[in-house]
Amino acid sequence: MLFKASRAVPSMSWVSWLFTLWSCSAPSVLLVGLLGRQLGLQVGLQVVDTVTCSQWGAPSDKGLFEDGDVIIGGLFNLRYRPPAIDQEFTQQPDYKPCTGLQNLPLQYIYAMVFALEEINHSTTLLPGVKLGYHIRDSCALPPWAIQATLSLVGGDSSSCNTAAAPSEYGKEIRKRRGDQPIPLIIGGASSITARILSRILGPLSMSYTASCPCLSDRRQFPNFFRTMASDIYQARAVAQLAIRFNWTWIGAVIANNNYGHMAVKVFQEEIQGASVCLAFVETLQRENIVSDARRAALTIKASTAKVILIFTWYTDVRELFLQLDKLNVTDRQFLASEAWSTSGDLLQNLVSSKVAKGVLGVAIRSSAVPGFEHFLRNLNPSHRPNDEFLREFWQKEFGCSSGIAPLSSFSVNRLLQKVSLPPCNGTETLDGVQNLFTDTSQLRVTYNVYLAVYAAAHALHSLLSCSVSTCIFPKNIKPIELLQHLNKVNFTTPQGELFYFQGADIPAKYDLVNWQITSEGTLKLVIIGRVDGFDFHLNESAIQWSSGSNQVPVSVCSERCPPGTRMANRKGEPVCCFDCIPCADGEISNTTGSLHCEQCPSEFWSNAERTACIPRQLDFLSFNETLGITLTAVAVSGATVTTAVFVVFLHHRQTPVVRANNSELSFLLLLSLKLCFLCSLVFIGRPAVWSCRFQQAAFGISFVLCVSCLQVKTIVVLAAFRSARPGAEALMKWFGPAQQRGSVCLFTCVQIIVCIIWLSLSPPVPQPDLDVPGLKVTLKCAMASVVGFSLVLGYIGLLACTSLLLAFLARKLPDNFNEAKLITFSMLIFCAVWVAFVPAYVSSPGKYAVAVEIFAILASSYGLLFCIFAPKCFIILLRPEKNTKKHMMAR
Repeated sequence: MLFKASRAVPSMSWVSWLFTLWSCSAPSVLLVGLLGRQLGLQVGLQVVDTVTCSQWGAPSDKGLFEDGDVIIGGLFNLRYRPPAIDQEFTQQPDYKPCTGLQNLPLQYIYAMVFALEEINHSTTLLPGVKLGYHIRDSCALPPWAIQATLSLVGGDSSSCNTAAAPSEYGKEIRKRRGDQPIPLIIGGASSITARILSRILGPLSMSYTASCPCLSDRRQFPNFFRTMASDIYQARAVAQLAIRFNWTWIGAVIANNNYGHMAVKVFQEEIQGASVCLAFVETLQRENIVSDARRAALTIKASTAKVILIFTWYTDVRELFLQLDKLNVTDRQFLASEAWSTSGDLLQNLVSSKVAKGVLGVAIRSSAVPGFEHFLRNLNPSHRPNDEFLREFWQKEFGCSSGIAPLSSFSVNRLLQKVSLPPCNGTETLDGVQNLFTDTSQLRVTYNVYLAVYAAAHALHSLLSCSVSTCIFPKNIKPIELLQHLNKVNFTTPQGELFYFQGADIPAKYDLVNWQITSEGTLKLVIIGRVDGFDFHLNESAIQWSSGSNQVPVSVCSERCPPGTRMANRKGEPVCCFDCIPCADGEISNTTGSLHCEQCPSEFWSNAERTACIPRQLDFLSFNETLGITLTAVAVSGATVTTAVFVVFLHHRQTPVVRANNSELSFLLLLSLKLCFLCSLVFIGRPAVWSCRFQQAAFGISFVLCVSCLQVKTIVVLAAFRSARPGAEALMKWFGPAQQRGSVCLFTCVQIIVCIIWLSLSPPVPQPDLDVPGLKVTLKCAMASVVGFSLVLGYIGLLACTSLLLAFLARKLPDNFNEAKLITFSMLIFCAVWVAFVPAYVSSPGKYAVAVEIFAILASSYGLLFCIFAPKCFIILLRPEKNTKKHMMAR
C-alpha cells in the first residue's frame, strides 16, 4: 500500500513529506492515521496494486547506546537540518544525513551521560540498578524527531522488502536491547516537537527546553514533563522589570507565532494597573525577516519609546540589530527573552556592541555541576570506541582521524572522508580547548538535562522500591507506573536545590542578565539577579545601561507629573499619555505622578507650589496697613471736627443760632456724633472677645442716640409751629426740655435693652472665616445671633425713617432758618448710606466687610455732621450779622 496525505495547511511541507515517506504494513497505516489526527491533518489512504515496504535511511547507525537494567531514551538536536528539507517532496527522497555537528547540543548529550554515570556510581540512588541510555539526533526538525523517537520506541527491525540490510552495528544494538522497553525519553527540544511526541507516543517524554504554556495542560499532555519553566513566567519577570524601573512607554518586537503573541499577552496582563503601556507591537516573520526587521527598525526609530521588549529567536534579533545599525539607532534599551539573552552569536557580533549595549534580559537559570568539566575534558575516542558523536567531534576539532568505527551502511561516505585525514597521534586532549562544548561557566540548558536525568532516576528509585506485597522488576517497567511516581518526585539535587514537579512544570527559576561593555569594546554576559518563583532579586548597582552609565534610562510617553499637579488623560490616547494640570487653590499633591489633588483641611491652605498644606494666616483690619490707617485718620478727623464744632457752639451758646431748637439737643447730638466717629475705631485691630461685644453695642447705642436727638428736634419743630396756631398754645407744654430729654433717653434705652439681651444670650465672638478661600483667613466677629444684630440695625432704621418722614413734613414751615430742612437732607444721606451698606457688606470678602461697615459709620456720621452743623457754623463764624433773633424769625 502507498499512503498519500492531503493537508489542511499547505505551508507545512514537512508534514506531507512525513506521510509520503513513511510506508510499511498494516500497523503503519494506523500510525499514519494517528499522526494525521494529532497534527490536525486530513489523511486519505489509497490502496495501490503494488505492496511495497520502505524505511527511512538507517537510523540505528546514528546513536549513542549503553546497555543497562533500565534504558532511558535521549533526543537532541545535534546537527544542522539537512538541505533536502527545504524542498517540496512528492516522492520518497534518498536519505541525506544531517550535517554540521554543533558543540552546545553535544554538551547536553554528555550531561545526560555524566548524570547517568554519576547515578550508577551512587550507593543511595538506585543501588544495584544500572541505568542505560539510547541517545538519538533529531536534527532540529519534527520529522527527524519522530523518526528517531519511533526508532527508540519500536526498535529498528527491518521488514518486508527493505533494500538495505541493517548494519552490523545496528544488529549488535538490537541484539543487546532485545525487546526491552524505554519507559521515558528525555527530549523534544522545541515545543512543537514536544507536543507531537507527547500525543503520539506511549512512553513518557521529558523536555529540557520546551516552554510553551500549552504543555502545562495535563488533559492534553498527561505523559509530559519538563525541566524548563513555562514562558508565562519569563514574560511576568520582564513585566516586573518594566514596573520596577518605571518604564511606562515600551515598544515590543515579537515573533509572529504563539511564542511571541503569548508573551506580549502575558506582559500586558501583568502591567495592567501599573500605568505601563505598549507604544507599538511589531511582528517578525521568519520567511520575510529582512523586510519585517526593516519595518520594525523604522518603527523603533520613529517612536518615543526608549525601552524595547524583544520576544523572538536570536537569528531574528541579529537581523533587527543589523537594520537598526543601518539607521544609526544606538540609544535604545532592550529587554531580552531567554531565547536570545545568552546568545553567544549576538554577544560576539560587532553590530550588537554598537546597537545593543546594556541589554537587560531573562535567561534560563545557570548552575554549576561539580565534576562535569573534568568529565568533558577527559573524554577521548580511544576510551569510547563506539561513540560516533565523540569521534565526529574529535575529527572536527583536531582535524585527524581517531580510528575506524564499526562499519555501517550509514558510514560509507564518512569513511571516505576519514581516509583523507591524517590519523590522530593519541596526544590530543581537550584540556586546552576553549569552545562551547568545554565551557561550563554558565550551564543553563545543560543543567536542565542534568535535572531531567535525576528526576527520572528518583522516580525509578521510588518505583523499584519493593512494597509490602509487590516488587517491580526493571525489565517490566511500564510508562504509566513511572508517571505516577514522577508526579510525586521531591528530592534535593547534588547542588542542594529542592526539586519537584507542579503538574508538568517545575517552579520557575531564571537568571537576570546584563550585556556589559568590556575594556576591549566587546560584550560580556553578567548575571545581575535572579527570579525564583514570585521572588525577584536584582542588584541594580551592578547594571550597566545602554548609555554606558549607571543611570536608569527613562522611557515615558509623558513625564511624570511633578508635585503640585495631577494627571489628566488625553482623549483617545493610552493612559500613559497625559497632561499635567496644576492643582486648584486649596488643593495639593505631594507625590510625583499623582492622579488626584487632595483638598486641604479648612484650617490649612495650599502653598504657592501646591505641594503642602500650610496653616492659614489670620488676617484682620489692622492699624498698620494702609486701609486701617486711612480709616483711622478719617475717624479721628471726624471726631476732631465734631469737637471743634462743639467748642464753637459752646463759645457761642448764647447766640440765636445755637439756642434755636433746644441747644441741649444740639450738644447731645454733637456728643453722639463724636461717639459714632470714635466707635468705628473699635472695629479696627485684632478682634477679641471684649472688642466684638463692645463695637456692636457702641455702634448701636451711639447711632440710636444720634438719631433720637434728630427725631426729637424734628418733633420740636413741628410742635413749635403747630402751637403758633390759635388754640394750640398748650401743645408745647408736652414737648418742653424735660420731655425732650426724656424722649431721647427713652429711645436710647430701648436700644440699650436690646443690646444687653443680645450680648447676654448670643454675643459675637472672634472667629476665623474659613468659608472664604485663600491663604489668609479673616479673623472677624462672627454673629452668633443674626436676629440680635438685625434688631439693632432695624431699630436704628426705624428711628431714621421716622425722623426722615417727620423732617420731610416740616421742611416747608415758614421760618428763615428751618432746621427741618437740614434734618431732611441729613436723614436722606443717612438712609442712603445704610441702604447701600447691606449689599456691600454681604458681598465684601474678609476684612473688607469690616471696612465697609466702618465706611458706612463714618459716611453717615459725616453726613449728619455737615448737613446739620455746617450751615450753623457758617453763620456763626462767617455771617455773624445773620446770627440774630430778628433774622432767625424772618420769613
